[in-house]
Amino acid sequence: MPNLQLGFIGTGRIARALIAGLSGKADTVISGYDREPAAIASVAADYPVKPCHSIEELAQCSRVIILAVKPYQIAEVVGVLKPALGKDHLLISVAAGISSDFIRKNAHESTKVIRVMPNTPAFVGEGMTAVSRGKMATDEDVNLACDLFSAIGKVVVLDESQMDAATALSGSGPAYMFHILDALAAGGAACGLTGEEARLLSAQTMLGAAKMVLSGVKSPEELKREVTTPGGTTEAGLKIMDEQNIRQILVETVAAAAARSRELMK
Repeated sequence: MPNLQLGFIGTGRIARALIAGLSGKADTVISGYDREPAAIASVAADYPVKPCHSIEELAQCSRVIILAVKPYQIAEVVGVLKPALGKDHLLISVAAGISSDFIRKNAHESTKVIRVMPNTPAFVGEGMTAVSRGKMATDEDVNLACDLFSAIGKVVVLDESQMDAATALSGSGPAYMFHILDALAAGGAACGLTGEEARLLSAQTMLGAAKMVLSGVKSPEELKREVTTPGGTTEAGLKIMDEQNIRQILVETVAAAAARSRELMK
């Protein structure tokens, strides 16, 4: 990313995580704008970020602009940004449920847009970001987006038609994992562990299991079978999960979140 001029509109949690991952990289100059002066002042105090006083000012000193605002704010922000956009600008949106076409229609039909969906583990460098190309974006633009978001974890390139599913699975997924982890820890505490002990055992077990899957050596089903001894403790626990149809509940959880992501554009 030689001489990359990168600007953030909105400096909330995801923006801050990405700024933390990118700060200090050679040849990257970062600017930021936030409607809350205290927010941009806080980011600028912690990282090498140039505060901008307006969206127009940020556009003048940035080639790549990351739209890190809430979905309902996108139309307004892009409307203000529109007069300052040139053919060399690339917009990268992290707004859930907002299509690249919607952004182009509020900017210019020729505007290059990349849509991304990161998640909160980005704060510890273990994020999962889905990247999709808008109509006018190039391979170079996609590669640039992947380079940027690889600073906070793993990246996958998807067709934009798959972004609602990615939002439901990895975007919302950390909340599902926290919910499951908390329930497992509660089970451990009910069996005699302290709360701290139960959380440690649950969290490290979830982390280790995820790393085994990511190694790609074996499927989750194969790994599950290896842990499960006939008549043993794991089988007893899995029996309860099967009786309560936990698998189907989780499938429906992702489906509900994906449906809501689609509704955001209506």
